[in-house]
Amino acid sequence: MDDLTLREARGPEISAADLYAALCLRSEVFVVEQECAYLDLDGRDLEPGTTHLWLATSDGTVASYVRVLTEPGGGHRIGRVVTRPANRGAHLTGRLIEHALSFAERPVVLDAQSHLVEVYARHGFVPDGSEFVEDGIAHTPMRLP
Repeated sequence: MDDLTLREARGPEISAADLYAALCLRSEVFVVEQECAYLDLDGRDLEPGTTHLWLATSDGTVASYVRVLTEPGGGHRIGRVVTRPANRGAHLTGRLIEHALSFAERPVVLDAQSHLVEVYARHGFVPDGSEFVEDGIAHTPMRLP
């Protein structure tokens, strides 16, 4: 996957085309593939403290995406972690998480889909609370101190 380019944009600076591409991927995976009818648009994508990270092909297709939010009490939250089905298995999520951790202020928190806890553990995250079900999918809160 050497033909992918790391892209980054702050909430208010992301172009309409780039945000649209990210939202399409998020909907394709979270709403359609995972069969979770939920409102992905939570009002946080355009906040000044939001950073969008994605790996894009030369034609602008989003192969993998991560959103980093500034937490109200300090630190950052990683979320909306998603990879296009055709690009899975190439460790793209890991590349984006590593980049996010290069600038994210500690503590960094996330709510991992429970079957992916080990993926985040490779980056130093540890479970930080009880498993819960959101939109029919088990999640585990995790923290990187």
